[in-house]
Amino acid sequence: MVSPVREDATEDQQKAASAMEAQASVEQELLSADQAQVLSKMAKYHGLPRSGDIVMIQSEHTGAVDILSADLESADLLGDHRRVSPPLMAPPCIWTFAKMKEFKSKLGKEKNSRLVVKRGEVVTIRVPTHPEGKRVCWEFATDDYDIGFGVYFDWTPVTSTDITVQVSDSSEDEDEDEEEEEEIEDPVPAGDVERGSRSSLRGRYGEVMPVYRRDSHRDVQAGSHDYPGEGIYLLKFDNSYSLLRNKTLYFHIYYTS
Repeated sequence: MVSPVREDATEDQQKAASAMEAQASVEQELLSADQAQVLSKMAKYHGLPRSGDIVMIQSEHTGAVDILSADLESADLLGDHRRVSPPLMAPPCIWTFAKMKEFKSKLGKEKNSRLVVKRGEVVTIRVPTHPEGKRVCWEFATDDYDIGFGVYFDWTPVTSTDITVQVSDSSEDEDEDEEEEEEIEDPVPAGDVERGSRSSLRGRYGEVMPVYRRDSHRDVQAGSHDYPGEGIYLLKFDNSYSLLRNKTLYFHIYYTS
């Protein structure tokens, strides 16, 4: 037999325990809402928490303080706001051959295989990956003088397999034009072709090989690169360092399976 007084006390204890659980649940929900609100505000700033940083959040509702790991929270909740670097690219195969006269004579007769890169200009040949190919190949030479050359890869869906040519006044102007189109912020200043290009292309695209001056007036420059996936190769012919001389360029670009 249980006395009425003891039975009432047991019921009171159960009600108190239920009330405490409900209060704890409400506090946890409010704290989670505070975390999401603060992290949303953090995402608006350019300087996101660094690895190893600690973020302390105090609830406006309960006054409770929670400590978050920047490594976990920023990775989970700020994913769309982080700048993701392009994956590293496998190195290309490059070589030269000395049949300069035969190479120029053959390409000089073909349509769209010769062009003039004017002083201060950068010519970009955009080569989409082909569904029947597995690698891209290039060969080029110039008359009398060298030219800067490098290859990058744009991870973008291919809508056409047509090869196109883009001309810009300099590597810096080219980067600025592309940044306006893509709405990319904080460009990296362009560098010196003598030391290898350090333009913003490096942060936006996969770098197959940086832009360096090549002795294309002495030997035919050739190379190939296996497709890393679907996208567009950017073959850069850089004459931005030349203030006086235009460069006549002979080129042959194709794919193999």
